[in-house]
Amino acid sequence: MLPEGPKIAFIGAGSARWTSRILIDIFMNEGMRGSKIWLMDIDDYRLSIISTLAKRYAEELKVPVEIYATKNRREAIKDADFVISTALPKGYLYYERMRDLSEEHGYYRGINSVEWNYVGDYHTIWGYYLFKLHMDIARDIEENAPDAWFLIVSNPVLELTTMVSRETKVNVAGICHGFLGYRAALEVLAMRLAKEKLGKNVTPHYAAKRTRESKETMNLIDFSEVEVDMAGLNHVIWLTKFKYKGEDGYKYLDDWIREDAEEYWAVWREHTTNPWDLDLCPAAIDMYKTYGYLPIGDSVRGGTWKYHWDLKTKQYWYGPYGGPDSEIGCAIRIMQVRRNIEEMSRVAFDFSKPVSHSIPPSPSGEVIATLIDSIYNDVEATSYDISFYGIKIKAPIYVNIINKGTISNLPENISIETQVTVNGRGIHPVLKGAIPDKLYKYVMLHRIMRAEWAIEANLKGGRETLIHWLITDVRTKSMQQINDAIDAILKLPGNEEMAKHFS
Repeated sequence: MLPEGPKIAFIGAGSARWTSRILIDIFMNEGMRGSKIWLMDIDDYRLSIISTLAKRYAEELKVPVEIYATKNRREAIKDADFVISTALPKGYLYYERMRDLSEEHGYYRGINSVEWNYVGDYHTIWGYYLFKLHMDIARDIEENAPDAWFLIVSNPVLELTTMVSRETKVNVAGICHGFLGYRAALEVLAMRLAKEKLGKNVTPHYAAKRTRESKETMNLIDFSEVEVDMAGLNHVIWLTKFKYKGEDGYKYLDDWIREDAEEYWAVWREHTTNPWDLDLCPAAIDMYKTYGYLPIGDSVRGGTWKYHWDLKTKQYWYGPYGGPDSEIGCAIRIMQVRRNIEEMSRVAFDFSKPVSHSIPPSPSGEVIATLIDSIYNDVEATSYDISFYGIKIKAPIYVNIINKGTISNLPENISIETQVTVNGRGIHPVLKGAIPDKLYKYVMLHRIMRAEWAIEANLKGGRETLIHWLITDVRTKSMQQINDAIDAILKLPGNEEMAKHFS
């Protein structure tokens, strides 16, 4: 007889590569034996891939779980303990068509790309179907699983988590692994300690991501003496505290910038193969110099137009691909999505060898399994284990949750990205105090304004909301340009409901 475990529903489970990593975390977690896992997607092919993969993997590891596949969202959600959304209605190419139409009317990288939100897959103002879907999921949870936790992985995490928190009674948290970008500060610390203690220049090893050579110097760090804290909004989060052995850790970054950064960037530009390899790129360091704190994770992809005027500008700040949101980086991202689907299909349906041989059982580094285990089994957690250069370290747990005074100078009803404690009573933010003044004035207020506009536009509709979005855009030259861009997007086949909403 199976032990009693949680019912976990994945909505948009056809994101097979990501879903499979979370499933492996669940399979490896002793506290989730007996889980009932429901995989829901509207795409038959993708649903078949992930359900086949999941069932075979569980059988190979002899994990006592039950796995179900369905296209019925309400069936998946009914009586669930946790509902995880990775859904992206209409898929990447739909959003790329709107980006192309935007560019035809003078809006480089799309009308969605604005100050502090240049992230190409963070669909805010043109995300009508995405916002509508998540409200529908939340309403289904209210009716069919009122005590469940709704974990939103789909972007835009800031807007979706805020919207669901305000409009429903659902327990909701936004999940993003971007906070793990704080490890860039640890890389800098290791590079500087290698110089101080060993007389070695290991900067080229770290720039080229040579893990074997870097591991030795990473061991120079006494991780029990590292103190970090981050605060902000999803994709706009900053390292507000960095100490090592009780002293200001930012001194190591300042020394690195002065002595090592140029060498690092020269090697990085030559060797990087990853458009997301941005944690210590020139844009990140320039933002640090400007605002006084290091931007963490996807925050580096934001900023002002200074970093984003055109492809040449992006390549200067973000490397040879211009980052993942340039025309080059975005093409690579879409190609990787296609390859991931093909690879997951090959692994799932190749019955000649175990799937666990192709995808070995190892922790993903994502925090979701820890959250589920802690809440369901009432096991208090403030951190979780991750692997960093082959070393197991404790990472603090950060999620996106409604503020309610955690950060004193941000609105109570906005979703913030913050450190939390998790237990059987839920997810509890750790009190932060105030966002530093410069970040508050020149970063947070601008991003919050855009979030409010996007939430209002997608909930209430009306053409004026789109006009308000574009009238302040530096790319806008005339009302004719605004109206032509809006008309082109709303006339896109498949946008009939969206056009009525914004009429």
